[in-house]
Formats: sequence, C-alpha cells, structure tokens
Amino acid sequence: MLQELTIKNFAIISSLHLSFTNGMTALTGETGAGKSIIIDAVSLLAGARSSIEYIRQGSDKCLVEGLFDLPEQQAFYLLMEELGIEVDEAELIVQRDLNISGKSISRVNGRIVTLANLRRIGQFLVDIQGQNDHQELMHPESHLRLLDSFGDTAFQKIKATYQTAYKSYVSLANQVKKFKRNEQSFAQRIDMLTFQQEEISNAGLVIGEEEKLVEEREKLTNYQKIVDSLSYSYQAMTSEETSALDAIGSASQELQTIASLDKEYETISDNVHSAYYLLQDAVSEIGRQLDLLELDEERLDLVNERLELIHQLKRKYGDSIEVILDYYNQISQELLDSDFSGDKLEKLEQELATKVAKLQKLAEKLQIARKKMAKKLEAAIQAELKGLYMENARFEVTFKTISFEGEGIDEVEFYITTNPGEPLKPLVKVASGGEISRVMLALKTIFSKTQGLTSIVFDEVDTGVSGRVAQAIADKIYQIGQNSQALCITHLPQVAAKADHQLFIRKEVIAGRTVTKVEELAEGERTKEIARMLAGTEITDLSVEHAKELLQLAKK
Repeated sequence: MLQELTIKNFAIISSLHLSFTNGMTALTGETGAGKSIIIDAVSLLAGARSSIEYIRQGSDKCLVEGLFDLPEQQAFYLLMEELGIEVDEAELIVQRDLNISGKSISRVNGRIVTLANLRRIGQFLVDIQGQNDHQELMHPESHLRLLDSFGDTAFQKIKATYQTAYKSYVSLANQVKKFKRNEQSFAQRIDMLTFQQEEISNAGLVIGEEEKLVEEREKLTNYQKIVDSLSYSYQAMTSEETSALDAIGSASQELQTIASLDKEYETISDNVHSAYYLLQDAVSEIGRQLDLLELDEERLDLVNERLELIHQLKRKYGDSIEVILDYYNQISQELLDSDFSGDKLEKLEQELATKVAKLQKLAEKLQIARKKMAKKLEAAIQAELKGLYMENARFEVTFKTISFEGEGIDEVEFYITTNPGEPLKPLVKVASGGEISRVMLALKTIFSKTQGLTSIVFDEVDTGVSGRVAQAIADKIYQIGQNSQALCITHLPQVAAKADHQLFIRKEVIAGRTVTKVEELAEGERTKEIARMLAGTEITDLSVEHAKELLQLAKK
C-alpha cells in the first residue's frame, strides 16, 4: 500500500506531500488541475521512463518519493535479496531524482537501482490502469498472461517446472543444431589443431634455447676472428723477444726495490704487481681457449637449421618460444575436450528425444492445470460481469495446442457474447469499448482477491459510461479497495461518492506561477464537490441534495 507521496518541482507541482490510507480514494477536480500528474509521479516510482519535460519550469531537478508498506509475496523478498536491498523495516522507500541533463537516479531504501530493476520491484507495489490499458484485452497474445495471472501457488510451481525443462530442452536442441551445422568445419578444425600440435611437439622447443643458439652461431661464424685475436694477444704477452708479461714482471721487481722509500712508490708497486698476476691469469685463460677452439662447420649448419625452425614456428604461432608453448597447451586442451564423433551426435539426439518426451508430459500437465483454472476464471468473470450490468454475457477461454514455447503448448484467446442466442466470438472482434473496460475491471476485481496487489490506480477508467453502469463501476472499484488500496481519478459523481476518501485537486496562480494544490475533503466539502461534478459550474440546491443522496446511498 502507498502510504505517503512526496513530489517536488514536478510539472506544475512545486511541492506536495500526500498521505493515503486503505480502501478506495477518489481524486477529483477540474480537467488540467493536475490529477494525472500525480499518477505520472506514482508511475515513476513503479519504473516508468522519465523525461526532462517533467521538471518544473525554472528548476534544475525534480524529486518523487513514495513510502510503501512491504508487499506480502515471497517473490518480493527473494527479489530484494537478489538485489541486495535491506528490508528489515516494515516499509519501503522508493525515490526518483531527475535533473535537467536528463539523468535519472532511482533509489530503493537508499540503494541505487537500475530502471529495469525498479520496474521489477514496482510490479509488487502498484498496478496502474489508465484509460487505454484495457487495450491489453484487444491483443490476444496477452490473454495467456492474463489467464496465468489468475493461477495460485500450485499452478505457478507447475509452470515454473515446465519453463525450467523448456530452457534445458532449448539449450540441448540448439547444441544439436550447432553440432550438425558445424560438423564439417569442426572436423576441419580438429585436423588443423592436430597438425599444429604435432608440428610444435616434434620441434621439442625448450625455453631459452634460442638465445643460446644465437650465441653459439656467433662464435662459430666468427671462428677465424676469435683465433686471430686470441693468438695475437697470447704472442704479445709471451713472446721471447717482446714479452709484455716479462717486461711488466721486470718492472714489478724494480719497483719493489723503492717501495719502502715512499708511500706513493709503494702504491705504484702494488698496482703493477697485481696487474702482473692478473695478466698471468689472462694468458693462461687465452691459452686454454685456444686449445678448446675447433672449427665445426657441421655444427654451424645444425645451429642455423634449428634457428630457422624456431623462426618458422614463431611466424606461425607467436613471437617467442614461451608464447608458442602456451598456444600448444591451449590447443592440446581443446583437442582433449573435443569429442566430436558420430557417436556424440547420436547420444545428443537420444538425450534430446528424452527431454522432448519429458517436456511433453510437463506441457500436458500445465495445459490440464490451465484448463481447470480457465473454468474457474470463466465463472468468476461471468459473476463479476453480472454486477456490471452484463448479465447476459457469456465468457469463455478457448485453447489451441501449438508446438513447444516458453509458456507451454497453449495458445489462449478470450471469447464472449453479450446477447442471448448469439454465438461466442473473439472478444477483440465483438466487444465495444465500454464492454472491454468492464471485462478488464472484472479481471482486476478478481485479481485483487487472488494476487495480493498492494495498490491499484484507476486513471479515468470510467470515461464514456454513465447511469447504472457508472454506479456498477463505482461498486467494483470500491470492492477492489476492500482487498487492495484503490486510487481512482474520476469525473463521475457516482464513483467519487462511493470512495472512502476524496482528494480534491485544484490549480492556483501564486506570484504569477501556476501551482497544484491537493486537500482531503471532509463530508460537507465532499457534498459540494460532488454537487459541482453533477451540476457543473453553477451549484444548485437540487444538485446539493442529489450529492447528499449519493453519499448516503454509498454509506449503505
């Protein structure tokens, strides 16, 4: 139930705070006073799309906030848990903010939610029926959904079981189709991956080997240069005629004779002495390297071939050995996971046949449940239509069996006849606008008893009717208000008189700006307002008496 509504800078509403109660509340006032604006604000709280046109002229943003009682449906609490919204209190606060840039922010109990999720929440909070919402009945494709709305918890479980099985069936059916469609390309890919796997595997790549091979190739291709350089260096330092090593050794001995005379001489002597022993080590290493050197042209060819193989694999599979080996692991896993074979297709088709058989049984069970429910709905609709002065009407839910779909194997359409002796025909072809409105009202009356709807808003659904039909509509909306909160915008005095509460909406001009004002009418004020609705601009004594009579009859 909607307890409170706060609106700021919305259309011609500067600031408004309304409190609502149980039962039926009528919203009355002159055309253009802002009655529908209030309903637009409530629609925003239920997830309707916003527009910057809603923002009051001269304002940067508008705000709509509603305080609701928590719905009783278990599905609502599951949704709150899914969205991570706390509902510890007994109330729910829904807020919409819209700024001039077009950005809209939705909050539920202080938590920001997407518009799609706000709509999911809103369906538990308020059901808004406008002048054109009866058009839903004019589309046969919506009749199945309306019928299913009549279902109890047991029915919803049957439907949910079918839909779960249907999703599994669709998934497997798509898998079989894809398997057949891609049979050839799949086999070609397996062949390609197998070839690539063997090619990389046969190469026997080792991480780091490319760098070592490049280094080895450099040595092998520069063999003569290395030999010449080492030989020259060795000769320069060990030649009997010009031995650099002997010369440095003699210098070292000579310097040692004066090292004790001065600290600086001692440092020079130590450095030369150290250099002499380092050069001795270098000469030994040069000699060892010369002994090891051997030109191996066959090895050079092998190294070049190996590097060329690595180059070819890098060009195909990646820019390094690490990347190539990663790719090898990926395709090896894909080949391991792929079990393409004729046997696989046969197994999938057998599994699909099993699912089809199971789905058929579930669909038939759902159809039986629907047909039982349809009989109950037919009886309930006809009973409600009698109270709406369509006592000769016969209402029937017709079924047509179709192939599997998400909702089952049923195609449903409502049939009706409003005149005795006339055959049943599709509702969309034979019912007048007033009859369609009354059928929708009958549905809402029934659903308010079975669905536990929190609030139902009727936006001038009584347009185009009068007399006893108007009174019957008033009675039905009042009846709905006994099970759910009913808010009703109306221009009919019969409907306004029937309400438990009446809010009067009017426009005023303050400081050159039009603003909307709302006040709850006491009994005496209600009499005047209903008299105005009866008589128009000039209220007469007769209209006042008629208004009093309407209110007295409503009390009875």
